[in-house]
Amino acid sequence: MLYTMVLPGLLYFIVFKYVPLLGSVIAFQDFQILNGIWKSPWVGFKHFEFMFTYPDIVLVLKNTLLLGAYQLVFGFPAPILLAILLNEVRLMFLKKTIQTFFYLPHFLSWVIVGGLIFELLSLGGFVNTLRTWFGAEPVLYMQRESFFRTIFILSSIWKEIGWGAIIYLAAIAGINPSLYEAAKVDGAGKFRQIWSITLPALMPTIMILLLLKIGNFLELGFDHVYVLLTPSTIAVGDIIDTYVYRTGILEGQYSFTTAVGLFKSIVGFVLLYGCNYMAKKTTQQGLF
Repeated sequence: MLYTMVLPGLLYFIVFKYVPLLGSVIAFQDFQILNGIWKSPWVGFKHFEFMFTYPDIVLVLKNTLLLGAYQLVFGFPAPILLAILLNEVRLMFLKKTIQTFFYLPHFLSWVIVGGLIFELLSLGGFVNTLRTWFGAEPVLYMQRESFFRTIFILSSIWKEIGWGAIIYLAAIAGINPSLYEAAKVDGAGKFRQIWSITLPALMPTIMILLLLKIGNFLELGFDHVYVLLTPSTIAVGDIIDTYVYRTGILEGQYSFTTAVGLFKSIVGFVLLYGCNYMAKKTTQQGLF
């Protein structure tokens, strides 16, 4: 019965994760739709060599790495902080209300969120209206390169912070309350209790989720970036996923963009394996 329960999830990974991997062979071909995989000519590592000499790749890779680093530095700790703060709210009604407020954005599509952001930051939007009240000039935020990365990170945090905090709240709920009681008897304040009890208890969960985040370091979300991109900000916002869509789907360079996507997957695997090895050596905890 247990294996039967696992079967749907197993089939999902086989059909949607492992079977599509077979299509990666076109990265080593000059793929032509009419000829298909079996009749398209093999070219070896031609597309990978071209990828490292293509001028746009440097800019795209730089943007992807920068946005990935910003998400890791600013986005990853945000759910941890929210979970700790929510755990300190004692009024149950207030706690549930705050949780619902932070959970709701997760269920909105990025198309809706992108529309809200454009509306809020437009010339006649709420943010620029506030600026005019204080005598400042309106700013075209969505057309300024200097604002794109900040908007990207803040919107990502706003949308996913509540959903990400669920796992940490579950981990906090499993902490023995007697530890906090003993700490109070010893004179520990709230901050000391968080530092000495809550955070150490969360470390195994944090480490596992951090490794998963590092494994998906280059996975920034095509839909998130695409809905925020404008012609004015493409120089700082064009990432691997949007580049693959533009050159692969719109321009029909299937083999080249498959090579780019395969390169991204290999980098993610190497990062995950390396960080997992270091985590096991330093903390004795890892994914595998």
